[in-house]
This record gives sequence, C-alpha cells and structure tokens, in this order.
Amino acid sequence: MASEPRHLPYPAPIEAYGKGGFRFADMSHRGSLLCLPDGIWPWPPAQASDITAAALEPVFARAETIGLFLIGAGRGGWILPRPMRERFKALSISVEVTSTGSAVSTYNILLGEGRRVAAGLIADQ
Repeated sequence: MASEPRHLPYPAPIEAYGKGGFRFADMSHRGSLLCLPDGIWPWPPAQASDITAAALEPVFARAETIGLFLIGAGRGGWILPRPMRERFKALSISVEVTSTGSAVSTYNILLGEGRRVAAGLIADQ
C-alpha cells in the first residue's frame, strides 16, 4: 500500500517563491506545488508542458470545493490544451493560466477572502 506524500493538511498563503521553490506556513519546499482546499502537496510538473490530465486529477477529484483553479506556468506563457479546458468547464471550475508570480498573488488574495480557490504552481528556477 503506497503512502500519501507528505503535505501540509490545510490551505495556507504562499509567503515567498523563486529559486526553484516556495515558502508557506513557515516551511519551504523545492519544486512545484499543488495548493488545494484541503492542503498543499508537492506537484510533479517541472514546467507547464509537463501538466497532464493525470497531474490535474487531484483538482478534478475536488471539483465541488473549487471555483477557480490558477495555473502558475513559470515565467513563460502556456496555453491549456483544449481537452483539459473542456474538463474544467464540465466540472464547473474556472481556470486561469498566468505566470507563477501572478498566480501566487491572486491565490493569496482569494484565499484571504475565503474564496474557493486552488492553484498549481510551477517553481521558477
């Protein structure tokens, strides 16, 4: 039986980001993050092109608790493939792709307002 990866079991604002990682809840993490309503997990994608339907499955599984999913695609731009965009729409989740910095800022503001927000954040190198 595989154990669940270590994670923070509650949502928290992102305190800092850059140099390949993030700081949140007085902790630090190297690599990308998946920030969901029930916690913060390490996220395998190292760049936006690594984002697959499988990488988004934890988001889709929590659709009823998420109103907006932010994708912080690093420093470069990225267009969410149509099948993924359609899956978000079918689940009534709005999705926005921006730079990681913009996604972090928006996530922190909406989380502070108690909104139903989640984010997949690619670590800038």
